[in-house]
Amino acid sequence: MPAAGIPIGGGNKEYPGELTPFVTVTCIVAAMGGLIFGYDIGISGGVTSMDPFLKKFFPAVYRKKNEDKTTNQYCQYDSQTLTMFTSSLYLAALLSSLVASTVTRKFGRKLSMLFGGLLFLVGALINGFAQHVWMLIVGRILLGFGIGFANQSVPLYLSEMAPYKYRGALNIGFQLSITIGILVANVLNYFFAKIKGGWGWRLSLGGAMVPALIITIGSLVLPDTPNSMIERGDRDGAKTQLKKIRGVEDVDEEFSDLVAASEASMQVEHPWRNLLQRKYRPQLTMAVLIPFFQQFTGINVIMFYAPVLFNSIGFKDDASLMSAVITGVVNVVATCVSIYGVDKWGRRALFLEGGVQMLICQVAVAVSIAAKFGTDGNPGDLPKWYAIVVVLFICIYVAGFAWSWGPLGWLVPSEIFPLEIRSAAQSVNVSVNMLFTFLVAQVFLTMLCHMKFGLFLFFGFFVVVMTFYIYFMLPETKGIPIEEMDRVWKSHPYWSRFVEHDDYGNGVEMGKGVTKIV
Repeated sequence: MPAAGIPIGGGNKEYPGELTPFVTVTCIVAAMGGLIFGYDIGISGGVTSMDPFLKKFFPAVYRKKNEDKTTNQYCQYDSQTLTMFTSSLYLAALLSSLVASTVTRKFGRKLSMLFGGLLFLVGALINGFAQHVWMLIVGRILLGFGIGFANQSVPLYLSEMAPYKYRGALNIGFQLSITIGILVANVLNYFFAKIKGGWGWRLSLGGAMVPALIITIGSLVLPDTPNSMIERGDRDGAKTQLKKIRGVEDVDEEFSDLVAASEASMQVEHPWRNLLQRKYRPQLTMAVLIPFFQQFTGINVIMFYAPVLFNSIGFKDDASLMSAVITGVVNVVATCVSIYGVDKWGRRALFLEGGVQMLICQVAVAVSIAAKFGTDGNPGDLPKWYAIVVVLFICIYVAGFAWSWGPLGWLVPSEIFPLEIRSAAQSVNVSVNMLFTFLVAQVFLTMLCHMKFGLFLFFGFFVVVMTFYIYFMLPETKGIPIEEMDRVWKSHPYWSRFVEHDDYGNGVEMGKGVTKIV
């Protein structure tokens, strides 16, 4: 007899069904919800480096950049109002993600995606026609509300639609969509900045309407997931939908497990209280530290403010925007590498390799900038070869992030949570991510002004810490069914002390590969 509380029989199941064209198209359309997040990340940094935009909304920054020759090069963009323009979005996304989780659960994934698209659309319109700073901030907050809803519902939708064999790759498709959004935004910034009359920034900000329309229309035409239909009581419709998704008639076993999982989830009365139990300490720790470390890799220094950063270290406006385009291309290509290799090489291998790669590049960039700029920020005439070296190291750094901490920072937390704490733990994961995204975005320009080239060493320190943390604390989760994930903690030399080996469920009985409350 197996020990009480250990999964029986569920981990070795293979449900019938393959990756049908219907599911492929559905997941591609849904994954495009990541475009709104990516477009916004890419567009904001380019717009804030455009002189006409600065002259209209942030004249003090414009004067420091173009007229005040005594301003330290590192400090020309140091403005809390300017950073609030960027970071307000992520604070709004944090708040809305908490509301979105309830909407997603009670009314379905499609309605949550629809709200996200509509809010993003209105925010884009306000920003495109903005006449005052307060209009920019209001528009950004609405964009943030939209992103909160989309980031909550789209990954969940993808994981529920995809066959379990392809779940990892299709989930990373959302991250790929984000990187494509960043690239498109960088390209548009480069060309819109050349428009005579200085109104190209309006096209950049207003262009967010396009990805907003994509997710809005997509939410109206996409089918609902069987999981969502079961949650809302439509079991007959859910079974019909599951047959269509899997492309087979024999879905009884998977359907029964979905129903049992839904019933078990609804019987958990206090998921937040459960999350604080000692036996869930490993999952809670990962839900907090992985998104924290993801933001302190320093990637947002590049993605939010790439043109501003390049401009601050001596690149001309056109060159800084083109450098941002180049890093955007690298980001997309490297994310494809992760899609290919995450189930072949494993999570830990990508995490560790990416950490070492990012650290080497951060040190190299810091040394390069220090040697040329010193602490006064005056580069003189920046040789072309020198600029190429800096951009090259930054591109290698972006590649390291894009095939490691970028997609895995979302994938790993989503696959380690057991059913009874999954919703609460995912809310913690998203909230921590948005909180530190906001903080990094808000203080970056001030840190650049005061720490100068040392900023790269600051983030490099966190890369060292998190790489050691992954090496010692994160077990490999590749190829392990979600319902058997507890075994990775039981065999870990540190986390095993928190997991109750003989009574892991503590009143929870495992059957049919899912958790049922006794």
